[in-house]
Amino acid sequence: MKKALSLLLVFIIFSLVPTVPAKAETLYPLDVLAYPAPGAPIVAIPGETVTMRAQDGVEITSLSIVSVLNGPYELQIVGKNGNELQVKIPENVVPDDYFLIVKSNKGEVVIPNGVWILKEYPKVLRIAHGSDLHVTSGAKIGYVNGEKFCRSIFKCGEGAIPLSSYMATDSFFTYWGMNPAVDVIIATGDVVDTAGDSKAYGYLLSLMENAIAAGKPTIIVKGNHDDPPKYFSKLIAPPIYYITIGKFIIIALDSDNERSHPTMEQLEWMEKILEQNPDKIPIIIVHHPYWYKTPEGRSGKIEGLSVFDDWETIAPLVSWYWIGGPERKSEDIAKRFLEDVEKYNIKLVLSGHVHADYVQVYIDKKGNEHWFVTSTTTGAPDKREKDNWYGSRIVEIDENGNVRLPGIEEMFGTIFGPISSFPVPQEFIVFRHTTDFGSAIKFVNEYQETTGKIAVVVPEGAKVDDAVTNVKYKVLGERTIGDKHYMLLEVTVPKGVSELVITKGKDTEKPQVSIAYTSPSKPIKGKPFKVYFKAKDNLGIKDLYVEIEANGEVKKYPAEPTKGGPNVDYFLAQIPGVDADEYTIRVVAVDFYGNKAVAEKVMGKTTTTTTSKTTTTTTSETTPSESSPAQTSTATTSKTCGPAVIVGLALVPLLIRRKK
Repeated sequence: MKKALSLLLVFIIFSLVPTVPAKAETLYPLDVLAYPAPGAPIVAIPGETVTMRAQDGVEITSLSIVSVLNGPYELQIVGKNGNELQVKIPENVVPDDYFLIVKSNKGEVVIPNGVWILKEYPKVLRIAHGSDLHVTSGAKIGYVNGEKFCRSIFKCGEGAIPLSSYMATDSFFTYWGMNPAVDVIIATGDVVDTAGDSKAYGYLLSLMENAIAAGKPTIIVKGNHDDPPKYFSKLIAPPIYYITIGKFIIIALDSDNERSHPTMEQLEWMEKILEQNPDKIPIIIVHHPYWYKTPEGRSGKIEGLSVFDDWETIAPLVSWYWIGGPERKSEDIAKRFLEDVEKYNIKLVLSGHVHADYVQVYIDKKGNEHWFVTSTTTGAPDKREKDNWYGSRIVEIDENGNVRLPGIEEMFGTIFGPISSFPVPQEFIVFRHTTDFGSAIKFVNEYQETTGKIAVVVPEGAKVDDAVTNVKYKVLGERTIGDKHYMLLEVTVPKGVSELVITKGKDTEKPQVSIAYTSPSKPIKGKPFKVYFKAKDNLGIKDLYVEIEANGEVKKYPAEPTKGGPNVDYFLAQIPGVDADEYTIRVVAVDFYGNKAVAEKVMGKTTTTTTSKTTTTTTSETTPSESSPAQTSTATTSKTCGPAVIVGLALVPLLIRRKK
């Protein structure tokens, strides 16, 4: 009887607990349309009819496009053939890079970069080429000091800036999104660090959206770190695809992970596409580079040869990725691809993977030039320190297939040097903060003054505050697209440190800082240690650093985020060692309005004390050495676990019975 009463009590308690409705399944951009995608847009001019592809079992009910300044425009579906949709672009559409809004029987999705509308097709295609972004939700940090790149902050000297892969990627998309010298941004793989890191893909998509909202389209190909492409194929692009841009055709190949080269089936598919487009200038984008070296060195020319006559001379120059190692396990693939390069006169192959700059020009016996351009990593710190940096470059190709690398020879004296890319983001760094109160961007620009469009996600009603903004700007417009409200501006970012602040009002709140712990907890005199601390602000922290006061001297050390992505509020600082028995650790945070907060911890032989204090100032000096990728975060609350309480209450009668 008592057992029955106990079970009844359990039933009654559970019936009183409110049920949580099941969370709706996330709908990704590529769950509805197979093409276009955020990393693979459709390109058209007004009035054209284009082909889109729906996923199996999806019925598209309506299509429209919108940008910050233009639209919305309804797109007319004029024909269907299986999964393929023939879609008419309106005659009156204004050239821009558009978000595609898709309504279907499966739900509604917004595909940024879905449709890129041109006034006319280009005679010269100008590409901003980056690679190996390695965005991660974890911490992936390198250190930069002007042109110097270091894996260890202790090697980089005073003024070194910790640069996470997330912020390097944000800087890359921001700079080339602003730059009017390029038409499109292409990233050749390893766009995230771990293929299963869904947060990283979400971060990447947000950074792409900033460039897209500024009117700059993006094209992305898969790398080995994006394999298996569970999230890549849902959020970014199909593993293989092709895009036509007037006279040009861009073909994306999948070199996979373990395989490190495309399959024969992919080459046959590529050949079919090229056969169907004999009047196009082919551009291949693939992650793993084809060549290992040239007779002139890592970069240079390979000329006067033909794959059809001189394969045994050529084969030792081909990378092991393609040829299959010293055993030549995939020699048929490598040979077939180079045959295609000659047969179809493929003019340009873009790649990455090796985290270094290569420029190799293959000149066949007919005198045709075929450019193989491999760019160093744009966002990963795991690269050699000598002759390297965080880089990207401009690659131009004209309607006759002539390729140029503008600015490289002027900068280095040759296009075949060990470095043949621009120091972006090495010397153009963006620290972006976005909260419900506003958005603030700190620029650390040691490269060159840059003018162009920048898109910023802001809360509705926010305005540029001239009192704390020191870049030249003009607001071009704003609009809500999907779940984000964008403000589009034209800005001039000068050399040096500058900031753009867009808020709902003057910020009078002070940052919050607290020291968590040191590692080791009792640092050894003169030995390196780390300080871990928390820092956040309602708008964003402009300057964040740690001071060590010892022997009457104060030294500064920059803050490093402990994880990737935006909204970081936990940091660390690396201290090379303190040669004193007693010293003070001081964390200093200054926001964009000069509000300052300080937390202190006194270290000594017998006592350790921690204090915190905040001050409000009206000015704050900023130097590159104080730069920190500080972000704010949304507060979370924790509650007692409901099921544990319920089970505990239900056991009460049984415990009473046991006692009796």
